[in-house]
Amino acid sequence: MRHSVILKKASLVGAFFVSLLCVDLAQAFCPHRADLVQVAVRQVVDGDTVRLVDGRSIRLIGINAPELGRKGRSDEPFAVQSKRRLQALVDASDGRVGLLYGEQRKDRYGRTLAHLYDRQGRNLEAQLLGEGLGFMVAVAPNSALVSCQAEAERLARRQRLGVWRTEQVKTAGQLNGGGFALLGGRVTGVQRNRGGLWLDLDGGRVLRVAPELLGEFDVRALQRLEGRRVEARGWVIDRQSRGGLKSGQARWMLPLTHSAMLEVLP
Repeated sequence: MRHSVILKKASLVGAFFVSLLCVDLAQAFCPHRADLVQVAVRQVVDGDTVRLVDGRSIRLIGINAPELGRKGRSDEPFAVQSKRRLQALVDASDGRVGLLYGEQRKDRYGRTLAHLYDRQGRNLEAQLLGEGLGFMVAVAPNSALVSCQAEAERLARRQRLGVWRTEQVKTAGQLNGGGFALLGGRVTGVQRNRGGLWLDLDGGRVLRVAPELLGEFDVRALQRLEGRRVEARGWVIDRQSRGGLKSGQARWMLPLTHSAMLEVLP
């Protein structure tokens, strides 16, 4: 019994140092910004949102943290851990963070969009992503750090840290509601019209690139994807629940907000 306890402790210690190694590697990809003016944080709302003492709500760019339970819903896995980790990072920075604003300053909820940095100039989104406490997201035009943040997530995914301890990619038939999701599948058709470019996936799902975002993508490459396996991420819309589903249309639509939200698989 004692031997098994020792082994268990050793395993936990090993996992801890693997996590630290991943975080250090992730930080190496995102440039430090110790030149930013530091502002005081009043509250960490969740794993991707903080409120400043001046009243502004800041939505972190490049990460979507698991959702905390609201209105009777349960917390998503690792939602509490994500919030606590962000709180610890802010506390370690004396409650102050540097802000690097996005090219688009506000989201539709009125929150300020910015990257957060600690007093050493380290990017906090990369830190969280490197520990598996959120998903990399890219929404044009706020994509300045998409490459390094994607690399931070890849490190955590390879090590199966945090959210990556379980399979996150949904296949056909696994969707039961809207919201953020990773979708895997095969492209069964590609079409372009006034509504943008559409990639049909098996299982009644479709990916859409809006006309105003086509410049963010290699359109010719997208048009050659029929038959290829892909992995897409973003906020799924249940068109049936909105009453806008026409005959022959896919029920589930995922708008692609940046080329980094779509990966073509081997």
